[in-house]
Amino acid sequence: MKKVIAIIEKAKDGGYGIYCPDLTGVALYGYGLTEKEAKENLEENLESILEYYAEENKPNPDVLGSGEIAFEYKYDFSGFFKAYPVFNVSELATVIGINSSLMRKYKNGLAFASKEQRKKIETGIHSISKKLSTVQF
Repeated sequence: MKKVIAIIEKAKDGGYGIYCPDLTGVALYGYGLTEKEAKENLEENLESILEYYAEENKPNPDVLGSGEIAFEYKYDFSGFFKAYPVFNVSELATVIGINSSLMRKYKNGLAFASKEQRKKIETGIHSISKKLSTVQF
């Protein structure tokens, strides 16, 4: 089974979009008003593409392999903040040690974080989640 990275982002109309940047030459996308709908749509679109090649008696494009694909879902910043609106972007930035104005730009797709900056944010979020997992009432 082939693993493919699928990026979840906030769609312009407020829904969720999913794209697969590593599937060059194959336009495989998903869309839905919810993240679940977008994932289901991505799977349906993959099935449609595979059916097309089967009906045309053509081999699958190399990037699809046998067609058995396991999606590894990742968020871009816009998708993360849409999926987890509980986070105040400015406060999260302060806790992680990132400029809050820059973090808002990442959230809105007005700027793109470097690999190092993305790692710093991801590490900060994981640290917060570890702390949250110890909360007791």
